[in-house]
Amino acid sequence: MTHKTVRIGGLTRVEGEGGLVVHARDGRITGLELRIYEPPRFFEALLRGRGHTEPPDITARICGICPVAYQMSACQAIEAACGAEVTGPLRDLRLLLYYGEWIESHALHVYLLHAPDFLGYDSGIALAADRRDLVERGLALKKAGNELIAVIGGRPIHPVNVRVGGFYRVPARAELAPVAERLRRARDDALATVAWVAGFDFPDVEHDYRFLALSHPEEYAILSGGVATGDGRGTPEGFAVEDWPEHVIEEQVPHSTALHARLDGESGYLVGALARYALNAARLSPLAREAAAAAGLGPVCRNPFRAIVVRAVEIVHACDEALRILDGYTEPDRPSVPVEPRPGVGHGASEAPRGTLYHRYRLDEDGLVAEADIVPPTAQNQARIEEDLRDLLAPRLAPGLDPPETELAALCERAIRNHDPCISCSAHFLDFRLDRG
Repeated sequence: MTHKTVRIGGLTRVEGEGGLVVHARDGRITGLELRIYEPPRFFEALLRGRGHTEPPDITARICGICPVAYQMSACQAIEAACGAEVTGPLRDLRLLLYYGEWIESHALHVYLLHAPDFLGYDSGIALAADRRDLVERGLALKKAGNELIAVIGGRPIHPVNVRVGGFYRVPARAELAPVAERLRRARDDALATVAWVAGFDFPDVEHDYRFLALSHPEEYAILSGGVATGDGRGTPEGFAVEDWPEHVIEEQVPHSTALHARLDGESGYLVGALARYALNAARLSPLAREAAAAAGLGPVCRNPFRAIVVRAVEIVHACDEALRILDGYTEPDRPSVPVEPRPGVGHGASEAPRGTLYHRYRLDEDGLVAEADIVPPTAQNQARIEEDLRDLLAPRLAPGLDPPETELAALCERAIRNHDPCISCSAHFLDFRLDRG
């Protein structure tokens, strides 16, 4: 009888703190735990008793990489509870802000966190020592995204110009002109990025994923839409964002401060770039569709290692669509629409770079938050990542095989980084129970 344990005490090149423990006996995996051990952060509890205008600023602090996603989902949930809607040029500005976040987040992941896996480097710093030109291109892309966030949101991290109903002030067209010029250069860099990552050597792996992403009839959904689900083969199923609690149920697992999520009673579904592409590829901008075709992406990508290519295509889309909005931009006649508090429940969802981010708020008679529920993408993906790891490890742990544990650990880290997990976002709840027997 042989027993093998693979242990990763701290995952590298991911946002946040997590580890992995795998137990195998006689070639069979007997236990696998993706351990998210960051302390629970209790943001939902912090929101209770707050005024209806406060959730966007509070929830933005959940993440320094994707604060706009939290602001947009929070704004839309509060606006839905209060019967308000943001449309027209104000919605376009929200899209622009969100595109900035997609550009900077995807560029960070592609160049500094994920590409080193394919090129044999331990870090983005080691990559820069040999290929300074590549890392500088990635940093230029990230800077273009940050500048777009700053000119609309007031600053690149935790924007301060976002409010329920819109913005505190809106930029003049002249303020956006320098950003548009940088975005034109960024679009060229994004196209070069797609061509570059498409040439990586990808493991021959495919999974039969069940995907979940927002879907919009007129655009590649990011800011809003209904919820679509499917495997990418037939017509997707779907439900309204306000029906989310009927379809997605979270539950505590002993080894993680992040909740696992079940979709219609089944765990292991996938959100993020692969899901968005599988369910919405036809709505990418024409330039992004051309880039995807040139990179060899079909209508669906089921190889998680090729997610880096899909993210690069999404950078092209974000640059292209941001330029389209900027070219036709006219300053809104007012920076926000009125959002008067009233008792009720509101739901909001948007596409964070890492996947669908859902918020629900219940306001009481005084317009204060009585209940808050936040479902981040990495928590939704945790069970599916564990399944990916099982599928990847099982044939390598078959009887008669004895690969080095360092090799297995490195492979597992690569598989986890495929999904660009944001562990800090996911660690937001802990069910504490004391059994005195």
